[in-house]
Amino acid sequence: MKRLISCFLVCLIAITSFAQLQSPEQFLGYKIGSRYTPHYKIVNYFNYLAKQLPDMMKLEQYGETNEGRPLLLAFVSTKENIANLENIRQNNLKLAGFGADKSSASENAPAIIWMSYNVHGNEPSSSEASMLTIYELLNPSNTKTKTYLQNTVVVIDPCMNPDGRDRYVNWFNQVVGKKANPNSASREHSEPWPGGRSNHYNFDLNRDWAWQTQIESLQRMAKYNEWLPQIHVDFHEQSYNNPYYFAPAAEPFHEVITEWQRNFQTTIGRNNAKYFDENGWLYFTKEQFDLFYPSYGDTYPLYNGAIGMTYEQGGNSRGGLAVVTDAGDTLTLLDRVMHHFTTGISTIEIASQNADKLVKEFHNYYNNATNSPYGDFKSYVIKADDGDRLDRLKKLLNHNKILWSYLQVNNAQLNGLNYLSGKQESFKAAIGDIVVNANQPKSNLLKVLFERVSKLSDSATYDITAWSLPFAYGLETYGVKNYITTTTKTNPDSITTFALPPTTYGYVVQWNGMSSAKFLAMVLQKGLKVRYAERSFKIGSEDFDKGSLILTKAGNNTLAQPLEQIIKSAAEQANVRVYAVSSGLVDKGFDFGSDKVHVIKSPRVALLAGKEVSSLNMGEIWHLFDQQLNYPVSLINVSDLQRVGLNSFDVLIIPDGDYDFFNDKNANDELKNWVKRGGKIIAVDGTVMQMSKADWGIKAKVADDDKKDDLIKGDYSLLHRYENRERDVLVNSIPGSIFKVELDNTHPLAFGYPDYYYTLKQDENIYEFMKEGWNVGVLRKDNYIAGFTGSKTKEKLKDGLLFGVQEMGRGKVVYLADNPLFRSFWENGKLLFCNAVFMVD
Repeated sequence: MKRLISCFLVCLIAITSFAQLQSPEQFLGYKIGSRYTPHYKIVNYFNYLAKQLPDMMKLEQYGETNEGRPLLLAFVSTKENIANLENIRQNNLKLAGFGADKSSASENAPAIIWMSYNVHGNEPSSSEASMLTIYELLNPSNTKTKTYLQNTVVVIDPCMNPDGRDRYVNWFNQVVGKKANPNSASREHSEPWPGGRSNHYNFDLNRDWAWQTQIESLQRMAKYNEWLPQIHVDFHEQSYNNPYYFAPAAEPFHEVITEWQRNFQTTIGRNNAKYFDENGWLYFTKEQFDLFYPSYGDTYPLYNGAIGMTYEQGGNSRGGLAVVTDAGDTLTLLDRVMHHFTTGISTIEIASQNADKLVKEFHNYYNNATNSPYGDFKSYVIKADDGDRLDRLKKLLNHNKILWSYLQVNNAQLNGLNYLSGKQESFKAAIGDIVVNANQPKSNLLKVLFERVSKLSDSATYDITAWSLPFAYGLETYGVKNYITTTTKTNPDSITTFALPPTTYGYVVQWNGMSSAKFLAMVLQKGLKVRYAERSFKIGSEDFDKGSLILTKAGNNTLAQPLEQIIKSAAEQANVRVYAVSSGLVDKGFDFGSDKVHVIKSPRVALLAGKEVSSLNMGEIWHLFDQQLNYPVSLINVSDLQRVGLNSFDVLIIPDGDYDFFNDKNANDELKNWVKRGGKIIAVDGTVMQMSKADWGIKAKVADDDKKDDLIKGDYSLLHRYENRERDVLVNSIPGSIFKVELDNTHPLAFGYPDYYYTLKQDENIYEFMKEGWNVGVLRKDNYIAGFTGSKTKEKLKDGLLFGVQEMGRGKVVYLADNPLFRSFWENGKLLFCNAVFMVD
């Protein structure tokens, strides 16, 4: 009898604890949708749920943001599945061909559904919805969701961008009144610069899935690739005037996306539509959001075997707590939350109903990827370079779990498509070259990232249309039609020592990559006097190219630390090779005392920020200095520029933006006078066009055949149909294409490069050759490589300047008309930017 009573009490306590599980409203003290929840309260709620129901939910902190906020993953399923969670994960990796052992994978396994919320910080409704979603999955009274969890594991990332979210939420909670004002003109609908969309460094994390340049992406993708879910949903917001968007997506679909993936997007969309129809909610599909660019939260999962989808709710930063739309309706935060909550639960439901098929098709996807890889090439050979570009590419491949190895046979004769020339050629293998064979689990992602020419089923795309890694990294690459098996995992050139050879004279470091720039940044901050060689030179058997760094004992004998100690420490951290030289007399070239050898000053750098600046471009530059070079940069708000002045700086970087001071004669002249006194401006992207209109000595090129109005001449073929209005503009479009730039690599701006460079062109801007200046990077004819470019734009982009240097008094202006740091994944442009900062003087 006592045992029976005891069992009854245990059951009663368990039932009571379930009954007391607090909803978000009960825990937070307000209704979801009535206000915005700061990130720490979302974290607190997820921690609370994990403590209440540890047998149904596992909470894991997978990382931390730049500002110290935790990044979380919640795993939700039945007690049995949570108890067996690690085995489920390992089995899922075996299904994908990544098993830790050779035992066979079981298709009798739960489908894994990964749901990512709030990658854009000022699209905040989804994190609110994540709390409702996880509560209903755990809520003991919700029997439907318990059925869904029988054959699924739901992974919830409640906030992918906590720094951006809190930037938006904290601002909004400060400016909103007692009642929300739905008038879109009121200040609560207009957040200040830089907005909450991006992370700490103003990067758009939704464009960073494949590149993983940001700490949030790097930590998240390490965990994502440990799981490889069958379904991934990325929750977003768009203009508040738009209805809800869900899959199926718009064309173009990338060719590697399978018929199964396309069809199941439609299956999910139909289930979402069923619930939206029941509630009378508006929505659209198959428009605007395509599946092409590989670094989104829908495409990256698709290229990794999942059903990847974007869900877009109207609202965004201008949504506030309530806003009146152009249609006269009032859209509330609660509306937005409920829409996201509905599609989230609907997706879990349809996944549960098709779990067996999802797992089976996932298994088939990876079997086909390994055994019958898609594409023209069976392998890729990437040639070793003199610098660190290949090392940086290897890191990216590792982050994406793309398998590679070293060529084992030196001087082997091979044949393949030369990416740079576009021709089939024979070439010789060399020590340090790497091979990426396509018969591996990640072959589809490999094909997408390495494709030289993208096949577009529709030229109206949402993002850039070319990104091929050999061009992004500036590496000689060959596509080969057979597998290469003579490979090894061991680096044939792995022995690296940082023991400095003894010398009485000095040291030399090659200038050939970002490692060289990091080294320079470190030793300059230690007070070393560094010189660079304007011309190539030779000492003994060693050849040193233009830009090589020279560090002599003479002039560096009053340092706080011994010269050797500083150089050794910097070389270890930057991973560069240091050459000892016993004399300033060279065997070929100019001696170290020549006027062809120049001192590098440690520049005091200012970077414009604030309202008139592109936060994304400014963030790319800030991240380069702060995280990659570790070199100080002062961020100056445009509004403070006149007050602060520039006399305490040597370099002013003006990112892409829209600047009033170029239209103000006094301010414009004052800036010119600063340059004439010895200052240096680095103008990036659209800033160059503004300077061309403000009498800075550079002129935009106008196409010879531009016509004013052909309709007046009776050319009625130019009358267009209204329904085709979006496509008619494509002849002038260039969403992002690769072009070959001819370089004058004798100029310091192009040190470390061959006589060419590949740029990612995103506009039709091109400039006249400068008569009084240096035309360092120019477009000639037949320069197009890959990506969609409208016919009129392609015709215009020839015989003009993209990168140049103008001398003005004692100072200089560096024009970088294309952004060499685009999203920080265009790795080959980083040295160009470093040249502009350190070498052009």
